[in-house]
Amino acid sequence: MHEDANADGHRDEPGPTPSGVDQAADREFLALERELTMFMRRARANQGEMAREVHPDLESSAYGLLVRLDECGRQRATDLAAYIGVGKATMSRQLRALEELGLVAREPDPADGRAWLVHLTEEGRTRVGRVREARRARYVSKLAHWDRREVAELARLLQQLNQGMEK
Repeated sequence: MHEDANADGHRDEPGPTPSGVDQAADREFLALERELTMFMRRARANQGEMAREVHPDLESSAYGLLVRLDECGRQRATDLAAYIGVGKATMSRQLRALEELGLVAREPDPADGRAWLVHLTEEGRTRVGRVREARRARYVSKLAHWDRREVAELARLLQQLNQGMEK
């Protein structure tokens, strides 16, 4: 290895790269991109599996919507659409499909008679709860060799990343 090279055999050239950071930082961000891409690819595949576990006819994109309702309770469709990041028409289509599967129901919003609140049905709550518990058990199994502080730190960093992405 050349004296001016780092442990990877790459030279740390001074000055910014096209991304505006020095080469060492650029490699770190490329590594982050690679790992996040792999993580998201696996998460999408897992989401499809979990959706099918909830109901064989459930679209994978609707699983996150069910989890949101499980965690937060009754929500307006417009709030759900904003949280998930889809338009009103897409949200209406997804909610209609979830209603047809018996997983969610709508009720008038007592605060605004023109609006509706969406909530999980008992069947939806039972199915989502079962799948979420199985998912947590898989995480526990896969991360059993991790120190609990590392798991907590990963959760904290992912939360920080998610909050930063919202801005």
